[in-house]
Amino acid sequence: MNPPKRGTPDFLLLILTFVLALFGLLMVYSASSMTSSYYNEGNSFVYFKRHAIAMALGFFAMLIGMNLRYQALRKWVAPFFLVVLVLLVLVPFFGNGKVTTGANSWFSIGPFNLQPTEFAKLAIILYLANLISKKGEKFRDFKKGLLPALIIIGTIAGLIMLQPDFGSCAVLVGGCLFVLVVGGANLKHLAMLGGAGLVLGGLVVGLAIMLSGGLDGYRVDRFRVFLDPWVDPLGIGFQIIQSLFAFGHGGLTGAGFGQSIQKLHYLPEAHNDFIFAIVGEELGFIGTSIFLLVYLLFLWRGIIVSLRSTDAFGMITGIGIVSMIGIQALINIGGVTNSIPMTGVTLPFISYGGSSILATLAGMGILLGISREQNRPVPPPKANTRSTGR
Repeated sequence: MNPPKRGTPDFLLLILTFVLALFGLLMVYSASSMTSSYYNEGNSFVYFKRHAIAMALGFFAMLIGMNLRYQALRKWVAPFFLVVLVLLVLVPFFGNGKVTTGANSWFSIGPFNLQPTEFAKLAIILYLANLISKKGEKFRDFKKGLLPALIIIGTIAGLIMLQPDFGSCAVLVGGCLFVLVVGGANLKHLAMLGGAGLVLGGLVVGLAIMLSGGLDGYRVDRFRVFLDPWVDPLGIGFQIIQSLFAFGHGGLTGAGFGQSIQKLHYLPEAHNDFIFAIVGEELGFIGTSIFLLVYLLFLWRGIIVSLRSTDAFGMITGIGIVSMIGIQALINIGGVTNSIPMTGVTLPFISYGGSSILATLAGMGILLGISREQNRPVPPPKANTRSTGR
């Protein structure tokens, strides 16, 4: 018996994915052209080309994900998770990091960097979705259901904190919380764990502070800057002040595409963590508002597609992918605007970063594959071939 024909991917979600990714490519060029030219002998396209290559690979991965039946991915979940787990174990010891942040988060492969944390977000979503959907109603039991999931989350979060990367850890834990709730975890268990989580969170923050230099470490400095960026305007507060200057210069209508002043070596990491500031400067309040509305529409459509899934694995996977993207965007935008302490995570689809765009587009391929199962063509009713007789 032939398997039922698959439908088309959700058109709106597909278009929004392309729009965000291509807009990100344009903003990477705008934000990085001067920095790239300065450090690469006048070549303003270096970061743009690297990001374009990563995006092309990401679209290829998305195409594969769209054309695979997502249920078939379940047999690859455990091997993928194991590979990512090994990379997370190795990266604190053999990876490369930035002196400015102290995070040993990636492996250098020629001109490119591989950041295992970005793939860990996708791996843990798939692993938890597979685990929860297999357990079914047993997942509501604490020892047999929720506890194994918490051990998995704690292990991955702990390995990320060894780098240390508090921002990515917060994104991963937040996304996993959505997965647990949607997966049917007993809310009483989660509520009781909330108090313990606050204590554990305090210990993790304390550990992160110790690993980053104690009370004189950069993580404490980020909190001081959040309270008052002008506490050290030429030192620890310089980056966030320049970010706020970018929004001020953009005003209502913006300076125009490519016309940012802050990217001219005033704002560090303009093409990476702080690219949203360049968006605000060049597009202004109106353009930035339109961009955020498109982002919200993308997240809303992703949630709708996930909730329409016909099985638990598809629904949980979809919600996990969308929630990770949404939480990371919220943390990045909050940090760049100084609404929350800066944690150093990228803006999904928009920031420069090969691992980020590759993992994000691969996840979108899975979500679009889920939408294809919902849009199967309805077979025509069989004709009644019985003879009426006389």
